[in-house]
Amino acid sequence: MDRREFFAGMAGISIGHLAFAAAEHSITRIGVQLYTVRDLLKQDFEGTLAQVAHIGFKEVEFAQYFADLGNLNPPPKRVRQILDSDGLSAPSGHVPYSALSPENWPRVLEGAAILGQKYIVNPSIDRDLTKRVDGWKRAAEVFNRAGTESLRAGIQLAYHNHTEEFQPVEGQLPYDILLSAADGKLVKMEMDLGWAHVAGANPLDYFAKYPGRFPLVHVKDFDGNGTMTDVGKGVIDWKAIFSKADLAGIQHYFVEHDEPKSPIESIQTSYAYLKQLRF
Repeated sequence: MDRREFFAGMAGISIGHLAFAAAEHSITRIGVQLYTVRDLLKQDFEGTLAQVAHIGFKEVEFAQYFADLGNLNPPPKRVRQILDSDGLSAPSGHVPYSALSPENWPRVLEGAAILGQKYIVNPSIDRDLTKRVDGWKRAAEVFNRAGTESLRAGIQLAYHNHTEEFQPVEGQLPYDILLSAADGKLVKMEMDLGWAHVAGANPLDYFAKYPGRFPLVHVKDFDGNGTMTDVGKGVIDWKAIFSKADLAGIQHYFVEHDEPKSPIESIQTSYAYLKQLRF
């Protein structure tokens, strides 16, 4: 092999390596938080999930399915059939704080197992607990107990933030209280990156301090005026955040927009942005 052939071969290797690296740093299974299409689900549950799958989403996260444990509609077995037929999986779902009670938790775990969920997420604790530090610590105790029980069933408990977790209570940040008071093995975090941005929190600081604690994230964007928008149309630096995905432990990315003018168009736009994103 002469000098020219050698360097041509090396250039080919370098180009191939770069292409491989780019493929490695992309989101292969983009998910959507179904709160975004909640009204459509009420009108046509099966048809809406079919639309979600048609866009290209591979994962969904339920928002209100366990709100009424006495009336799970459709039943979990039927929901699982619908998901399977659309090529979707539901690795996680949100549940109200009341679902974590000893009398309700076994039923939630049973339903989640049928759906194939590996995570159950609580997005808000009781309002009276949010006013004092000891209230957040009591919530952490509830999470530890529920998380112990869920792990026995092969399901991980997690907590989802809004903005209040980054607003001081008696001189402490509730998010910091939960991260320290809740056992890191029993309770993971689903960081809503949009609300963290609004609150002025830096996700990268939390990823560095609590590596591996954030297996799920909500991908929600805001424009320069603080208005929620489709992912990629706002000011959040997604490349900077997702470049630390391995450090954070991120495994599932759920697009969300709380009040989209057109839910399907919104999730299409967000999906297209994340599909081409390299970091």
